[in-house]
Amino acid sequence: MMSQETLRMVYFAYVHTIMSYGIIFGGNQPQSENIFKIQKRVIGIIINSRARDPYRGLFKKLEILPLYSQYIFSLSIFVIKNKHLFSTNYQIHSVHTSFKTNLHPPIANLTKFQKGVYYSGIKIFNNLPHNRKDLANETKLFRNALIVKNILIIRDNLVKTGRELKAYYFY
Repeated sequence: MMSQETLRMVYFAYVHTIMSYGIIFGGNQPQSENIFKIQKRVIGIIINSRARDPYRGLFKKLEILPLYSQYIFSLSIFVIKNKHLFSTNYQIHSVHTSFKTNLHPPIANLTKFQKGVYYSGIKIFNNLPHNRKDLANETKLFRNALIVKNILIIRDNLVKTGRELKAYYFY
């Protein structure tokens, strides 16, 4: 039997790399629920827990982001790295409001576009706390501020990317 730390390293080497590859393109798809169930099963094997044990504490204990938290984190990093593709509300209408640092969402009638990377990234970035958005020019500081001890820091009342995510990420 391997130690928990060794199993955690194996998780990051195999499961996490496969799971996070291209997550910004498919993290909000219905099939991602199956991937999340597999992730929970792997976490259960690492901890050696029963199938009915609550998994939220297990993710925190191992300092591993659940699938949907990883999706939100990856989308946020995508937006920061490609900031030149987005415009802020202040650039659009030059009015000083409390939402001037928010990214301006384009008018989108197609659900396919609204569930895409560009539009979902805007929605998630706009729902980040203001003190996190202020670090948007420093990618490394932003990444560290967004994740503290592998716990995603984000408000859960407004973040939706085609489906409800509040049950799968935590403070």
